[in-house]
Amino acid sequence: MLSSYLAAINPVALELGPLKIHWYGIIMGTAVLLGLLLAVREGKRRGVKEDDLIDLVFWVIPAAIIGARLYYVLFEWSYYKDHPSEIIAIWNGGLAIHGGLIGAIIVGYWYVKRKNVAFLKVADIIAPSIILGQTIGRWGNFLNQEAHGGEVGRAFLEHLHLPTFIIDQMQINGTYYHPTFLYESLWNLAGLVLLLLMRRWNPKRGEIFFTYFAWYSLGRFFIEGLRTDSLTFTGPGWLEGILNALWSPMKVVFKAGAMDSGNIRVAQLISLLLMLGAILMIIWRRVKGTAKESYRDQEQEQAIEG
Repeated sequence: MLSSYLAAINPVALELGPLKIHWYGIIMGTAVLLGLLLAVREGKRRGVKEDDLIDLVFWVIPAAIIGARLYYVLFEWSYYKDHPSEIIAIWNGGLAIHGGLIGAIIVGYWYVKRKNVAFLKVADIIAPSIILGQTIGRWGNFLNQEAHGGEVGRAFLEHLHLPTFIIDQMQINGTYYHPTFLYESLWNLAGLVLLLLMRRWNPKRGEIFFTYFAWYSLGRFFIEGLRTDSLTFTGPGWLEGILNALWSPMKVVFKAGAMDSGNIRVAQLISLLLMLGAILMIIWRRVKGTAKESYRDQEQEQAIEG
């Protein structure tokens, strides 16, 4: 009986008079803090000052939030043009990761160049922090009951041996949904392990950063096909056919999530392009001989105090 299941978790963690502190914000803040600590620790080994990394975060995080929100709002302009007061309501969700990455990279590149530090050197250092933040951040979507997949039965979720609190939270208005937040969080966690291992393998400079894009994009491409809230647009039939063909192995087990409009999922297309671009960059830089420095080149024997 539905009444016997746990009620949905309140997205508001704490109310202080008119001020509401949302779990979404707490989780995002935690993700940023842990990502910063990871980057600072590695930065000391690589000869990047702690103060520079902290300052970088203060520039990049606002840029990422603005980029993520603008990206989402632009693709949902048909709604927000009639509800302009909701454009800034990021605590209700609606942050597109690809938009956040665009904003962060643009501002991050500008900042790093000001400090006269190699961009790819810093990018390699912070790549594990980015995917760690995404691993944690998806739990904000869980608490907001958003970014989920299509309908499933409770039995399906139980067969995945998920904790009861996750199963219950995936019940929305009496219907259960794919916990795509969890699929992506676990995929990102595996990616974090991969990137940390790559540090030991000492790849060419930039390859940890490019591997992040390739790994994340691969998982996002397939997981996005399960979602029902994808940003979409109407594209040519041949492009739709390519994306559907690439996603078709998933149909053996899963059913694609419904799209409200359009025939192309923006995140799938961007993920495919990013994955191919990242792989080609690694190959091209190796073939052309431009990838000369290795990740651990110029490593200092002692950590630099900030």
